[in-house]
Amino acid sequence: MSGQIPQRFLDDLLARVDVVEVVGERVKLKKAGRNHSGLCPFHQEKSPSFTVSADKQFYHCFGCGAHGNALRFLMEYDKLRFPEAVEQLAGRLGLEVPREGADDPRAQARERKRKEGVNLLELSASYFRERLKMPEGDSARRYLADRGLSPEVQQTFGIGCAPAGWEGLKRHLSERGIAESVQIEYGLLVHHEDSGRTYDRFRDRVMFPIRDIRGRTIAFGGRVLGDAKPKYLNSPETPVFHKGRELYGLYEARQADSRLERVVIVEGYMDVVALAQFGIRNAVATLGTSTSEEHLSRLFRMVGEVVFCFDGDRAGRQAATRALETVLPQMIDGRQARFMFLPEGEDPDTLVRREGPEAFEDRITCASPLSEFLFDHAAEGRDLGTIEARERFASQVLAAIGKLPEGVLKSLLLGELSRRTGVDQSRFEALVVPADAPPSEEPPLVPEAEWRPEDEGHEARPAPNKGRQALGLMGRVLQLLVHEPRLVERLPEEADWYPEADPEARLCREVERLLRAGRYRSAQVLLAHFHGTPEGERLAALARRELLIPPGARAAELDGLVEHFQRHRLRSSRQEEVDALLSKQQRGERLSQEDRQRLMTLLADPTG
Repeated sequence: MSGQIPQRFLDDLLARVDVVEVVGERVKLKKAGRNHSGLCPFHQEKSPSFTVSADKQFYHCFGCGAHGNALRFLMEYDKLRFPEAVEQLAGRLGLEVPREGADDPRAQARERKRKEGVNLLELSASYFRERLKMPEGDSARRYLADRGLSPEVQQTFGIGCAPAGWEGLKRHLSERGIAESVQIEYGLLVHHEDSGRTYDRFRDRVMFPIRDIRGRTIAFGGRVLGDAKPKYLNSPETPVFHKGRELYGLYEARQADSRLERVVIVEGYMDVVALAQFGIRNAVATLGTSTSEEHLSRLFRMVGEVVFCFDGDRAGRQAATRALETVLPQMIDGRQARFMFLPEGEDPDTLVRREGPEAFEDRITCASPLSEFLFDHAAEGRDLGTIEARERFASQVLAAIGKLPEGVLKSLLLGELSRRTGVDQSRFEALVVPADAPPSEEPPLVPEAEWRPEDEGHEARPAPNKGRQALGLMGRVLQLLVHEPRLVERLPEEADWYPEADPEARLCREVERLLRAGRYRSAQVLLAHFHGTPEGERLAALARRELLIPPGARAAELDGLVEHFQRHRLRSSRQEEVDALLSKQQRGERLSQEDRQRLMTLLADPTG
């Protein structure tokens, strides 16, 4: 399928990367004979049981059993998805990651356009940084100095300035052969329809480059220096920038601490930069929008705790309520969310300067846990001494609990609600209905435990609800197709990725065939086709299970599953080849030089 990373590239990449070097940048290792050892980063231990082999190019912990190659280590330690880990390893070697279908003219055109856009934005970022050093950057330099930002912090965040003129960047880019239409497409120029004139979008502003997780400039934010409106101006949506997905400062936070455990979400660029100036390097900001499911899904893949930081006024409380509604479906056991409210009239920038970094860090540590904010918010303005007020209080809390995935947190909140109201917990459990429950003809969906495609060969943990069995990997594919039939378009045209030994592969093939036929574009029609059969019962059960994966991440989840099966099939074929060569040798047959070389290669392959 177009977009897949070729296996030959993965093989070459792992052959060229040294696992000792990759691990050694994150774990303190000591030479121990031919290997290296250290404290395992995946569990708490006092004596080293973690070994990294330069010869075999893998790591192994004799304590917790963690093991794998350099790619697997990045996925586990840096909490990266498979494609992101490949990109990071490739970046160490200065390699571009190829994709299957690269010989497709349309794919080539898309890739050229993407690179053209990224190069254009990097060129623009360089232009803004250079202008900050010139006479035309005097007012911007004074502003940054007044805000107390050191040259080091300015350099870390790549801060620059846009001159006051109307066409400075436009001329700069046009002189380098970049068409105005491309500048408009990537949000650098504005086209005035009435006059037909084009001019710079950003003028007389301090410029903050917005970077993706790899550090590439994908957009800009500008803070006005004069009295123009708006005070802050962001790039519009472009082929490489989607504000509901990106977070300002995330790249810089991860650069400051590769083992990031907590992220603080603030409102603006200056809040992030000012906190960094005072040594608080784990702040990020949304880009003119509320925190989205995609923001949180992305953050929780990297950290275990998110702290929302809000103003203490009414608007801040309203924003906190929206954040609560967004984060509830993401609260799988093990994750934490906190809510921090600043004194009225303060923002993180002013408060950290007035109180100092230690006091601000104390505020973060003492921020209200999700449970505390949930109950306080529901009780606000209500006299809980009356039955009617307690009913409305309980109903509001129950509605929120219904959005949580099944797990310990949900049970504890129901228990706390029972304690506060005097109503038996079992009665509340019977009343809880997920907020997004389907119409009455379908039973409520049952949340599943989180699973990542990179957890190769492992089934998902059993959901804690009524002993339901965990889904296998092929079951996950079926579940995604039942919930979102349109995802069938992402499956490979060739069916050779299906695992022959998996009993659900046959059903998945049939579901794929029906969906591709075009007459089964809804889950209800698909279920009706199988009604009255064991297959229909299986699909109906999958339809009743809730997907914890946010809608925007489901396509990537399916891609990851298919990619896993493709890799596993390749490994299986390699193992069959190894078994055949070893069997030949055990029968006393002499292996040719070519066979011996092939056997050595297969046995040494870290991906096998």
